Amino acid sequence: MKLNKTFLLLITLMISVIACKDNSQPIEITPDEFHKSVDRVVDIMVHDIFSPPVASRIFAYPNIAAYEIIAQQNPEYNSLAGQIKHLGEIPKANSTKNINYQLAALVAHMEMSKKLIFSEFRIEEYRDSLYQIWEAKNPSQFEDSKTYGLEVSDFITEWMNKDNYPQTRTMSKFRVDSEAEERWQPTPPAYMDGLEPHWSKIRPFVLDSSAQFKPIPPPKFSMDENSAFYKELREVYETTNRIVKIGDESEEVQIAQFWDCNPYVSVTRGHLMFATKKITPGAHWIGITKIACRTAGADFDKTIFAYTKTSIAIADGFISCWDEKFRSNLVRPETLINNHFDDKWKPILQTPPFPEYTSGHSVVSGASAIILTDIFGDNFSFLDDTETRYGLPIRSFKSFNTAAQEAAISRMYGGIHYRAAVEVGIEQGRKVGNLVVDKLKMKN
Repeated sequence: MKLNKTFLLLITLMISVIACKDNSQPIEITPDEFHKSVDRVVDIMVHDIFSPPVASRIFAYPNIAAYEIIAQQNPEYNSLAGQIKHLGEIPKANSTKNINYQLAALVAHMEMSKKLIFSEFRIEEYRDSLYQIWEAKNPSQFEDSKTYGLEVSDFITEWMNKDNYPQTRTMSKFRVDSEAEERWQPTPPAYMDGLEPHWSKIRPFVLDSSAQFKPIPPPKFSMDENSAFYKELREVYETTNRIVKIGDESEEVQIAQFWDCNPYVSVTRGHLMFATKKITPGAHWIGITKIACRTAGADFDKTIFAYTKTSIAIADGFISCWDEKFRSNLVRPETLINNHFDDKWKPILQTPPFPEYTSGHSVVSGASAIILTDIFGDNFSFLDDTETRYGLPIRSFKSFNTAAQEAAISRMYGGIHYRAAVEVGIEQGRKVGNLVVDKLKMKN
């Protein structure tokens, strides 16, 4: 009788073990889950309001952390260790553990993103909802993968914290030279200080230095009607006046509005001033990266590869551009038009708070287009719905380069840049993009 009881107990335990094993299943991570994670970060960045350069940093590091994990187990991709500034090899995964590398990559991405934004609880809520799903499917695989993802996140954080960003937070504000008419002046309606005047001191990823692609100087400042500078100023004034008369039906107005991407537009109503929040130029191109991945049917690993390479180019593009902005320190069209032509004139887009030359949107658009063309090919047609959340219609493009050209000229249509800033800026960005393509051997 005792033997029968023991036998029955063993059988019961075996059935329980088998049942537990049957309930555990491999955790599958889809490309769409990574897109959703990126989208969540973008939403939080819009809420928290980050300047375009700072936003580019927030994109780059989480993507690199995720990519490095993928490169550990997919022979198609190469680690960035030794290829970008001061990055060593991430910790190796324990081969005895049941690690899902794609899950670990997503964990690392969320954890890095949480460290870089203000509203941490918004990521924590999203993260915890995923953790519950994954843990219910396969507790051991989830725990092993999460542990590895967090370990890599800590490693990348230590490297990130040496990029000079913390030091720039305590550096002096930009000093405005109000006596020199050619120098940048704060613009209405908020008259904000110049944003990120020390961004050129941030450690780049691929650039040798922030000045590696120092552009030619802008046209020499002159209010002589025959000078190149004056003609460019007049072009901005006359172009905006012409297209404003046509109204919202104007193709140029639609282009300007579509590529606005100003994360902090100040609105004044009586004594009340408030902000309308939007994505940054870098976020728009991150959105295009998502569209390209989905259009091409990219798998999880290629999706992370595309985001990572694009975000590196965007980040270095901002470092390159900001280096020139605070070197040339050129006045915006709005200031001169108000002083010399029409004191009631306003640009179609609100002038952002930093010097004019070169155009940041043009630089990052040129850089992003080079990267995405390298990954997905030229003549890659796509529908850009990135701005539909702001009530703007979808625009179609035949290639990434045509989209970049439109993004660049949109700044002149909007009345916030001279022609030289957009034409030189997009070439500056292309040089950054080509450098990233040439130097980073990410894919075999």
